Amino acid sequence: MEAVPRMPMIWLDLKEAGEFAFNAAVKKSAVNVPRDFEGCSTLRKYFGQLHYLQSRIPMGTEQEAAVPVAWTEIFSGKTVTHEDIKYEQACILYNLGALHSMLGAMDKRVSEEVSCTHFQCAAGAFTYLRDHFPHSYSVDMSHQILNLNINLMLGQAQECLLEKSMLDNRKSFLVARISAQVVDYYKEACRALENSETASLLGKIQKDWKKLVQMKIYYFAAVAHLHMGKQAEEQQKFGERVIYFQSALDKLNEAIKLAKGQPETVQEALRFTMDVIGGKYSSAKKDNDFIYHEAVPALDTLQAVKGAPLVKALPVNPTDPAVTGPDIFAKLVPMAAHEASSLYSEEKAKLLRDVMAKIEAKNEVLDQFMDSLQLDPDTVDNLDMYSHIPPVLMEKCAALSVRPDTVKNLVQSMQVLSGVFTDVEASLKEIRDLLEEDEAQERKLQELLGKVPAPQGSPPPPSPALAEVSKECAKYLEVHEKASFTNTELHKAMNLHIGNLRLLSGPLEQVRAALPSPALTEDDKQVLQNLKRILGKVQEMRDQRMSLEQQLREMIQKDDITTSLVTTDRSEMKKLFEEQLKKYDQIKVYLEQNLAAQENVLKALTDANVKYAAVRKALAEVEHKWNTTVQTLVASYEAYEDLMKKSQEGKDFYTDLEGKATKLLEKARAACQAAEATRQQILEK
Repeated sequence: MEAVPRMPMIWLDLKEAGEFAFNAAVKKSAVNVPRDFEGCSTLRKYFGQLHYLQSRIPMGTEQEAAVPVAWTEIFSGKTVTHEDIKYEQACILYNLGALHSMLGAMDKRVSEEVSCTHFQCAAGAFTYLRDHFPHSYSVDMSHQILNLNINLMLGQAQECLLEKSMLDNRKSFLVARISAQVVDYYKEACRALENSETASLLGKIQKDWKKLVQMKIYYFAAVAHLHMGKQAEEQQKFGERVIYFQSALDKLNEAIKLAKGQPETVQEALRFTMDVIGGKYSSAKKDNDFIYHEAVPALDTLQAVKGAPLVKALPVNPTDPAVTGPDIFAKLVPMAAHEASSLYSEEKAKLLRDVMAKIEAKNEVLDQFMDSLQLDPDTVDNLDMYSHIPPVLMEKCAALSVRPDTVKNLVQSMQVLSGVFTDVEASLKEIRDLLEEDEAQERKLQELLGKVPAPQGSPPPPSPALAEVSKECAKYLEVHEKASFTNTELHKAMNLHIGNLRLLSGPLEQVRAALPSPALTEDDKQVLQNLKRILGKVQEMRDQRMSLEQQLREMIQKDDITTSLVTTDRSEMKKLFEEQLKKYDQIKVYLEQNLAAQENVLKALTDANVKYAAVRKALAEVEHKWNTTVQTLVASYEAYEDLMKKSQEGKDFYTDLEGKATKLLEKARAACQAAEATRQQILEK
C-alpha cells in the first residue's frame, strides 16, 4: 500500500507488590520501576539476583527460610500471598513482560524494530514464566493466560514487522506470508479468548480484547489477499488477481463490521485500506471483463497462503552477567552446584521443547483439519431442535392463547371492510348507469327534433346539475380505484397470514407438526452416530494430550536435584543427568502413542465425513426450511396489529366515501328526473 495504516496494540498492566521481608530499598527500586527501558533493565537485574539467591538459600515453599511474598492479582485486584521466593521471581518476570508490552504498544512506531523487539521480549518473558514456574500462583499467571499473552505479543511483533515490510516495498508474496502469520498468531489468541475458562479469568477486558483481535484477524487476512492479488498482477494471472482482490474486499468488510466501537484511528485505517482494496478490485475486474477475459478461479482452488513466522520469543537468561550484573550471593553456595543445576534445568527445558515441538506440530495439523471440516460435535446433527417448539414461537403462541378472538376479529374486520367497499362500488355504478341512461335519452331527443347528431363519441352537453354530478362521480371513481388496489393488497396480506395465525392460535401439537423435521433412515442415523463417536475420539485424544502435557510440565517444575548435585562429583554429573531424565521416559511414551494415533483417527474421521456429506446436506436443507417456517409464523404474528390497523383505516375511509356516494346518488336521481321531465315537455310541444 502507498502508506501503512497502524492498528492499536494490546498491553498489560503491571502487578503491584505487597509484603516481602527483603531489603526495603532493593524492594522499592524493583517494584516501582520507571515505565521505560531503564525499568526493564532494573527488573532483569532484580530477577537474576533473586535467581542466585533462591539457588543458595532455602526460601521455597515449606523451606526453613521461606517468608511471605504478597502481590496483587491483575484481574481481580486481590492480594495473593505465597511463602515462596519463586513467587517473587514469577511476579517480577510477569511485570517484565507487561512493561515490554506497554512500551511496545505506546511506542509511536517511528522505528518498527523498537516496538517489534519490545513485543518479542514480552513474549520471551511470558514463555520463560510459563515453562519454569508453577501456574498455580495466581490467575494472571495461569497456563491459559500466559499462552494467550505469548500469542498476542508474537502477533503484535509480527504486525510491526509487517508494517516495516510494506514501508520497505518488500515483494508482494513475502508481505502476504508475513500478514498470514499475523493472522495465525491472532487466531491462536482468539481461540484462547473464546475459551470459557480463559474468559472467566480475564473478566471484563476479555470482550474488548476479543473484539479487537477478531477485527485484526479479518483485517490482516484482507492485507494478505491484497498482496497475493498484487503478486498475481505481477505474474499476469488476471483471473487470480480478481478473486484475491475480491476476497480481500470481503474480509475487509467483515473487519469493518467488527470494528464498531473501535477508536477513530482504527476507522481511519479501515477507510484508507478500503480505498486501496476497493480501487484495486474495481480496476482488476474491469480490466478482466473488458480486456483479458480470464476465467476467475474459486478461491478454495488456489493454494492457501502459508504464514512466515519472522519473530520469536526472545529468551530470558537469569544468569547472563551482562544483564544481571555480578552475583552478589556468590560466596553463599558453591557455584559448581549452581552451574550444574542450571545445566540440568537446560536439559529439562530442551526435553520440554522437543516434546512441545512435536505436540504443536500435531495440534496445528489437527486444528487445520478440523477447521476445514467445520464439524462441531455438539451441533453435528441438531436433531434435538426439532423435538420442541422454539422459544420465540412459543412466546407468540402464548400471547395468542390469551387473545382467543384474534383470528375472528381480523376476519370480521375484513368482512366489514369488504361490505362497505361493495356498497360504495354499487352506489358509484348506479350513478354511472343513471348518467349513461340520461345521455342516451338526450341523444334520442336530439334525433327526434331533427338536429344534426353530435360527432361520434361526443355526447350532447348535459344540464349543469348533471355536469356537476358527473364531475363528482369521476372524482369518487378515481379515489375508489386507487383505494381498491390498497384494499386488494390488504386482502392478499390477510389471506397470507390468516392461516398462520389460526395455526398459532391452535393446539401446540399442530404447531409442532407444522414445523419441518428430518426424515432419517436407519442408515442415516448410523452414519450420524458413527461420526459423533469419532468426533468424541478426537476430543478424547485432545484431552489426553493436554493432560499428559500438563503432567510433564508439573514433573519438570517439581524436579529439583540441587541436593544431589551438591554431593555429586563433577565427573559424574552427566551420568546423574541421564539417570534423572529417565523419569520422563514413561510419559514421553504415552505422548508418542497419543501423537501417533492422530493419523488413524483423522483417517477414520475423513471416511465418516464422506458418508456424512449427503446426510449433512439433507439436514442443512431441513434446518433452512425449519428456520424459514419459524420466521414466517413469527412474521404473521407481528403482522396482525398492522393488518387490524389498516383494516380499520380502510373501514373509516370507505364509510366516509359511502356517505358521499349515497348523497351523490340521490342528487343524480333528482337531476336525471328533472332532465327527463324537461325532455317530456319538449316532446309534448
